[in-house]
Amino acid sequence: QVQLVESGGGLVQAGGSLRLSCAASKRILSSYAIGWFRQAPVKERAFVAAVSCGGDNTKYAVPLKGRFTISRDNAKNTVYLEMSSLKPEDTAVYYCAGALGLRVGVYVAPETTHAYDYWGQGTQVTVSS
Repeated sequence: QVQLVESGGGLVQAGGSLRLSCAASKRILSSYAIGWFRQAPVKERAFVAAVSCGGDNTKYAVPLKGRFTISRDNAKNTVYLEMSSLKPEDTAVYYCAGALGLRVGVYVAPETTHAYDYWGQGTQVTVSS
């Protein structure tokens, strides 16, 4: 069982930046592709970004590419989501999730929720106008 814990959320003004972190309970994060998803009130959970096990492949939701950057530091057992030029419509609970690389492919960065085995509890991001 792998536990994922998100941090770094908060309240920020439009145009501002935040960096979210996703830390794993065990030092095996390098075995998992990690994805970020977000869910706004009364909306479905939506893909944000993902990174493969070794960090050599990344995927982004098309509208977010250029403003959001995913990266990982396997030595620190942490994956990051840098968010810039934030807009009120970015307000949501942000979740990180882990997909076992041996199952989905070590070079794959999955974009669908069903590809992921473990989920964090989420961190709230609120962007004020």
